[in-house]
Amino acid sequence: MKITVIGAGAVGASTADNIIRRNFAEEVILLDIKEGVAEGKAQDMMQTAALLGFNTKLKGVTNDYAQTAGSSVAVITSGIPRKPGMTREELIGTNAGIVKSVVDNLIKYSPDIIIIVVSNPMDTMTYLALKSSGLPKNRIIGMGGALDSARFKYQLATKLNASPGDLNAIVIGGHGDTTMIPLIKKATWNSIPVTHFLTEEEQAEIAQKTMVGGATLTALIGTSAWYAPGAATAAMVESIVLDQNRLFTASVYLEGELGQEDINIGVPVIINKKGWDKVVPIELDEQEKQLFEASATAVRNMNNVLKDSNIL
Repeated sequence: MKITVIGAGAVGASTADNIIRRNFAEEVILLDIKEGVAEGKAQDMMQTAALLGFNTKLKGVTNDYAQTAGSSVAVITSGIPRKPGMTREELIGTNAGIVKSVVDNLIKYSPDIIIIVVSNPMDTMTYLALKSSGLPKNRIIGMGGALDSARFKYQLATKLNASPGDLNAIVIGGHGDTTMIPLIKKATWNSIPVTHFLTEEEQAEIAQKTMVGGATLTALIGTSAWYAPGAATAAMVESIVLDQNRLFTASVYLEGELGQEDINIGVPVIINKKGWDKVVPIELDEQEKQLFEASATAVRNMNNVLKDSNIL
């Protein structure tokens, strides 16, 4: 099976690296607009094959979408980060143009493709990809919730001194510092609620650290993170390719689920060969419902920039 990763920056390269190391795809195409970058990174990664024991072929190309033909899954990481002095409208306008162009080119050569969007603002770019592509809703997925949930488990594991693999915990809502909702009341440590082990103050601290997880890393290293985003994206791709039916939080298009319409936002879904298969029902208490409604309002405000700018 053939996979395409658009954007050979840190997140795109990390995604491609994770995919080839997992050894579940026949071929991966890494595409970038900057001459030589994707080719160079692909060669560097392929030179680890003999050491790491994988057989997936990785090929780097410069802006040649014909090389992506026949891809089953594509990951879009391309776009620019928000720079000092840049307005939200400017960021959305720039990245919207990039995402629309990428989606059009992918569909041209792979009409049956499933697309995972990583570009920011992620929920809005996923909504744009769906609305502009005309693809069925289950074939457009935003990655953010999978990453946020992994960061949530990291914070829980650190506080509890537990193995992250023993924890079940999800984050719903928008992929942003003020819009994500770590569902700490529903998190468990091998089926035991984590609230049995944590004070209310500790629970609040974990939730807050989760919400600013991306910003914390940016402050520490001076740029956006890439290892965890790449791993989260690759895990979603693997679940599609191998039809694993894994449960992830992902930004998907809602038509009444959790009381929301005409929006892409993070909710628990099953990921398999169909793309996202179904939203998993989840009971929210009144506080969680209010937080989710506020998150949806914030995401809609971002989406309105697309409409106000005549992008949609």
